[in-house]
Amino acid sequence: MRQVQRFLADNRIPRAKKYGRSWMIPVDAEKPIDPRREKKLPQISLSSDLSCVIAATAIPMPSGNPDAILDTIDEDRLRLIYEAELAYLRGDFRRAMQCCHKTEGDDAARLRACPLAIAAAISMGDYRTYTEIESYLKRCIDTNKGSEIAACAEISLATAVVSVIAPNMVPDWLKVGDLSALPPQAMPNALYLRARYLHYIGQPDVMLAVAQTALTLSSPERGITTTDIYLRVTCAIACHALEREDEAKRWLLEAMRLALPHGFITPFAELVTALGGLMERCLEQEFPGYYGAVMEQWKRTWKNWITFHNQFTKDNITLILSLREYHIAVLAARRIPYAKIAKQYCISVGRLKNIMLEIYEKLFISSRDELAKYVL
Repeated sequence: MRQVQRFLADNRIPRAKKYGRSWMIPVDAEKPIDPRREKKLPQISLSSDLSCVIAATAIPMPSGNPDAILDTIDEDRLRLIYEAELAYLRGDFRRAMQCCHKTEGDDAARLRACPLAIAAAISMGDYRTYTEIESYLKRCIDTNKGSEIAACAEISLATAVVSVIAPNMVPDWLKVGDLSALPPQAMPNALYLRARYLHYIGQPDVMLAVAQTALTLSSPERGITTTDIYLRVTCAIACHALEREDEAKRWLLEAMRLALPHGFITPFAELVTALGGLMERCLEQEFPGYYGAVMEQWKRTWKNWITFHNQFTKDNITLILSLREYHIAVLAARRIPYAKIAKQYCISVGRLKNIMLEIYEKLFISSRDELAKYVL
């Protein structure tokens, strides 16, 4: 009886009315739940929640209409991740970043969105936002050492290192290819990052093998993923470095046919200079309608990349050299023969030697050994 009186005093019985010292309770009134007896739902751990988010956002997008994936997503946080991904692929980095920011407060969704947020920050030259993300990721690593949470945070940080071409800053686990701490759904992206690292240290044959291995983990009949597109471009870069031009063209066109009909220009705009003119030729021959969009995005973002690179690596070499000179300098510092570099850039060896002299003069050096100290 006392419990009922407490419910009445707390107005927890709808439509009950007090008359003097008595209460009138409707016949159909339901007894409120006693909070002391209410069962508490078990708390989901961050590790379990993160695994669920990664699995839910690893679903391939429909090949014919990637945006249709949004119609299949019920949870707002998962929808935000896909929206960020679609915006990034189309070069709308600001929109991608806005979607990523909206995941703050939900650690599982935020951790999943961090690689996209970092890539968008680099494309916009937004080093301040990157440092905020970096601090968050480092906190996650410090408080969750040895867990999948820490491993996923490590992947995000490695995204930045690989994207700004800083091979000397690559973490040891990525250098040796120890991906054992990662959840299965994160494996293709981790293999992509390793392939990019192998490119920077001059191992295109291993790079190609890693990228092809990663592609075997995907299911093209189920749709496309961002990583699928980037892995195909990576295979093209590896084949180009190995002087297998027909294969390079085949891989590049395969990536373009997956991506460009949907306006996904970013994977190509980011890597224009890595293919020695092949990117431009394929665009002109097969996708002339996208040539302007890809090249304009490249021109618009490469200065932002330089700004970010210099702040990230704490050097200003990319303010001294053009982006093309910088890429040539990296190859030369790796002791790749001049004849091979010249062929990759479709220029004569004599012209390449002149470019190298210009690079040496700008940096006040005289040898490849000195050059390596600047770019490797």
